[in-house]
Amino acid sequence: MKTISTCTLGCKVNQYDTEAMLEAFERAGYVAVPFQQPADVCLVNTCTVTGTGDQKSLKMIRRAARLNPDCAVVVCGCLAQRDAEALLAMDNVRLVIGVQRRAEVVSLLERALAEGARLNAVAPLKGAGFEKLFVSRHEGRTRATMKIQEGCDRYCSYCIIPSVRGPVRSMPLSDVRAEAERLAAAGYREIVVTGIHLASYDRGTGETLLDAVRAVHGAPGVKRVRLGSLEPVVATDEFARALSEMPGLARQFHLSLQSGSAAVLKRMRRRYTPDEYRRAAENLRRYMPDCAITTDVIVGFPGETDEEFRETLDFVREVRLARIHVFPYSRRTGTPAAAMDGQVPEAVKHARAKKLIEVGNELERRFVSDMAGTVQEVLFEQPAGEGLAEGYTGQYVRVRAQARPGEILPVRITGAEGTLAFGEVQRDTEVE
Repeated sequence: MKTISTCTLGCKVNQYDTEAMLEAFERAGYVAVPFQQPADVCLVNTCTVTGTGDQKSLKMIRRAARLNPDCAVVVCGCLAQRDAEALLAMDNVRLVIGVQRRAEVVSLLERALAEGARLNAVAPLKGAGFEKLFVSRHEGRTRATMKIQEGCDRYCSYCIIPSVRGPVRSMPLSDVRAEAERLAAAGYREIVVTGIHLASYDRGTGETLLDAVRAVHGAPGVKRVRLGSLEPVVATDEFARALSEMPGLARQFHLSLQSGSAAVLKRMRRRYTPDEYRRAAENLRRYMPDCAITTDVIVGFPGETDEEFRETLDFVREVRLARIHVFPYSRRTGTPAAAMDGQVPEAVKHARAKKLIEVGNELERRFVSDMAGTVQEVLFEQPAGEGLAEGYTGQYVRVRAQARPGEILPVRITGAEGTLAFGEVQRDTEVE
């Protein structure tokens, strides 16, 4: 019996890709085991969006070889696409495949093993098409991730992703519809629609992102649809109104911010201003007043002054964000930002990150506590002991109540402890 273990670094797209490759190995007769246990094959799906991502990826590749001296290590993902030859020279690495050819992972590894070779199977990204992968199993039995888009052509000044994920390509709308129907038939109640740059879905398909969301939302059996990260410029009045007309659409929108300073956004080559971001939030709240707007922010970008950082602090408070993911700027070789003057000292970056995290935590606690007295639809996902279960509202607020995993129930929020809300199931009540 051949065994395989996996380790995934980075984003939800990587998690989806790992699951697809794991299932390919299982169809070939492999048995999955936890990463820390001995295995014949160890697959590490890497991230290179930050220096920390690089370091964690390399650490996990070394750990795989150390835990399994006789295993074959497969390395894929963004760091593999960027630095294949260096990774191929690491202990036990037999195959490097990057962000294409993942559907061929089993046959490529078997070829490398049969030839007693180390195989660099990283494919060029120019002209790449959307690689259709098959995933039938997702996190738990309630939520499934559907990747409908790959690649990015934004070329923000700090970001390495366009060079390692390649051009924009999208899943055909017919496949989006069929995949949603298959996932709903398999029992998944919520589908998370995601991609590397989701707002670019319409590129090359002749369809729009709204068309894709409608296709998922309209699939028989789908109860809730959640969107992955969006550019704020996509949240027009028309877009927000169309989303509000879909009763099963989760009212949580992750609008990427990165900075609340117009000058910093310009240096980042982001294609919006703070005013445009503010309007996007207003558009969404006009039609969905109770929605949660969440975001990412980079602190310590080259040249960021104390005043520019204060602009970000003021802006996130003004827009009333429900959750903030904070990242200290990470210098990426080959990006324009890496060569900019005014690189911010690490100590300053981390002090600013700490301050912004504190503000973000305060905003999140306030958002959760403001839900008290409302009735929210909660998809319960895991047991919490003593007949209780925990799950998430459409705004992605975690709730604990008397329920069973897999149920979607209206819950009156009675209070909160930090970012965890508590409630009472209202089985005969309509969701407000």
